[in-house]
Amino acid sequence: MKIYTKTGDDGNTGLQGNYRISKSHPRIISYGTVDEANAALGVVLSNSLDEDIRMILTEIQNDLFLVGADLSNPNLNDVKNRVSLDMIEKLEHYIDKFESELPPLTNFILPGGDVSAAQLQYVRTVVRRAESQTVQLSEKDEINSNCIKYLNRLSDLFFVIGRLINKRKNKDDIPWKI
Repeated sequence: MKIYTKTGDDGNTGLQGNYRISKSHPRIISYGTVDEANAALGVVLSNSLDEDIRMILTEIQNDLFLVGADLSNPNLNDVKNRVSLDMIEKLEHYIDKFESELPPLTNFILPGGDVSAAQLQYVRTVVRRAESQTVQLSEKDEINSNCIKYLNRLSDLFFVIGRLINKRKNKDDIPWKI
């Protein structure tokens, strides 16, 4: 099977269920940004990471594939490959677990410190953009609202894990100075 199909040469692409839409449609922009976040997360995973963090980030890469699949399927009656409340609760569990290892925040902090932490903060911003684009999509088309919730929690988790990586590597949070 060839990687190129030429079916998108007219500026349209296929969705699940044999739908075709413009490549500029908010649905394509939304799940394309989820894909971008997944690729950026792959860069983070190319670094040396603690095994618990590596395991969770790899799990999230798989979840992000599911988020993209969910967003690419406009037929909400098709219930397979959908973001679930369990997935969101799992992220909340990780946030609570990792926050317990961290000192409380006393001010805003800047991205930086260890290269893995800085890269993860970058991924966090891509996820926030994906969330915003998914909200825009939801204003045009009906979607599984769990996608928005998942992306919202995921950006929080990446913030916490970035801080955790820095703490474990003895790098201080970089405070924002006014």
